[in-house]
Amino acid sequence: MSFLDKIAAAVTPLASDEKRAEARATAEQIAQGDDWLGQIIAHHKQIEAAFDKALHSTSAGERRTAAAELAAILMAHANAEEAVIYPALVEGSSKAHTVMAYEEQAAAKINMAILENLDPMSQEWCDKLKHIQGAVQQHVYQEESSWFPDVARNVPAEKQQLLTQRYAQEFGRYNAGPGNAPKQLPEIA
Repeated sequence: MSFLDKIAAAVTPLASDEKRAEARATAEQIAQGDDWLGQIIAHHKQIEAAFDKALHSTSAGERRTAAAELAAILMAHANAEEAVIYPALVEGSSKAHTVMAYEEQAAAKINMAILENLDPMSQEWCDKLKHIQGAVQQHVYQEESSWFPDVARNVPAEKQQLLTQRYAQEFGRYNAGPGNAPKQLPEIA
């Protein structure tokens, strides 16, 4: 983890497991089955499982494969949110939240690219992955605790239906799927 990453982690405390669980439960109550919010929550759970798989992999090959699977779901999810949900966030919550959401996802993409270039058996790789996981957990907490519930409450029903359709389309466009992610990232010399 870089020096700046360590400073950011120390200055910005993460939401507790309890707070994240409360936010998830609230968001699940607001979600209408498989609507856009329900789809997003399902993807958040898949992302969490992908982080766990990567963190608990024991060989270089397993770690590369798990990181590739994580990147596939994380990038498809981020791109779909950015294309469809974040514009609605301006209307349903606030411009400041929208700007923050885009910036946080850009940082996650950059850090995932950095992770690809690290030795998967190194402590630096583990530290970077944990840093990304913490940032993503906090981002998910913000989305599930207030940003997306605000959109669900404040955006008209007709537009909610369009968000559901468009989010699914955009996710499908970018999703490599668990069987389509590269089995192993090539080593960079």
